[in-house]
Amino acid sequence: MGQRRTEVLRAAIELLDEAGLDALTMRLLASRLGVRASALYRHYPSKQALLDAMVASLVGPASVPEEGTWEESLRGAASGMREVMLAHRDGARLISGFHHPGDEAVAVFTRLVEALAGAGVPAEGAAVAVDTVLAYANGYTIEEQARKTEWPRAERDRAFDAGLELIIGGIRTSLP
Repeated sequence: MGQRRTEVLRAAIELLDEAGLDALTMRLLASRLGVRASALYRHYPSKQALLDAMVASLVGPASVPEEGTWEESLRGAASGMREVMLAHRDGARLISGFHHPGDEAVAVFTRLVEALAGAGVPAEGAAVAVDTVLAYANGYTIEEQARKTEWPRAERDRAFDAGLELIIGGIRTSLP
């Protein structure tokens, strides 16, 4: 990735954190960078392409443990994704709106599906299970970020983990 393209991406993530997803416009981003909005389209052909690059940048570095059970892999992926989303204002909304998640995120998804398939879950069911776990993490975090009440982090973590265990328990029942 070119230096200027990386600079635009970093500035977009900073603007997301400061102003939120609704206020993240190409015009405001360009103003922050001291250029015209049209200059940004040299680096990203559309706002959606920029948003997708932001998602890939945030989610891409996530990893699935090479060792451990499929349950540990799912827990790790869901919790890691939640942490990334919570670290950024409107992070869950940003991630839920991707069109192209990036190669690294696709590789993580594939490794999770393979872990479940290796445990005996049929491939189609494994993909549905992984998608369900990740959708749960995203949906839970959207709710977390949208609520205006103070709910202690430890309690939110316990509730998230309890819901995740319900899903993993359901997947476990589908094993031969």
